[in-house]
Amino acid sequence: MVAALARPGRELAKRLLMIQASAVIFTAIAMAAAFNVEWGKASLIGGGIFVIANAVFALCAFMFSGARLAKLVAASFYAGEALKLVITAVLFSLVYVYMQVELVPLKLTYLLVLGINICAPVLFINNKK
Repeated sequence: MVAALARPGRELAKRLLMIQASAVIFTAIAMAAAFNVEWGKASLIGGGIFVIANAVFALCAFMFSGARLAKLVAASFYAGEALKLVITAVLFSLVYVYMQVELVPLKLTYLLVLGINICAPVLFINNKK
C-alpha cells in the first residue's frame, strides 16, 4: 500500500528523465549536424550533467514513502537536492579542468534541459484532466 502511494511520483520522474535524456540526445545530434562534432559532444556532456544529477535526486526523493516515514521522506528529499547540487558542481568542475569543450553548447543544453525540468511537470499534470 505504501509503495503504491509513491508510484505516481516515481512514474512522473521516470517520464521526465526519459524526456530529458531524449532532448539531450536530439540536441547533441542537431548541434553536431548544424555546427560540428565538438559542439555535439559538448552538448551531450552539458545535458548529461543535468540528467545524471536529476536521476540521483529522483532516486533519493522516492527512496521512502508513507506517513509513518514522513521525516525520512523529507530528509531524503533534502539530501537528494543537496547531492544533486554537489554532483552538478563536481561534474562541471571535472569538465572544465580535464576536458577541452565548447562552452556555448555545453551551457545551452544544460539550460535547455533545466527548462524542460521546470515546464514538463506542468504539462503532465494538465494532461490528466
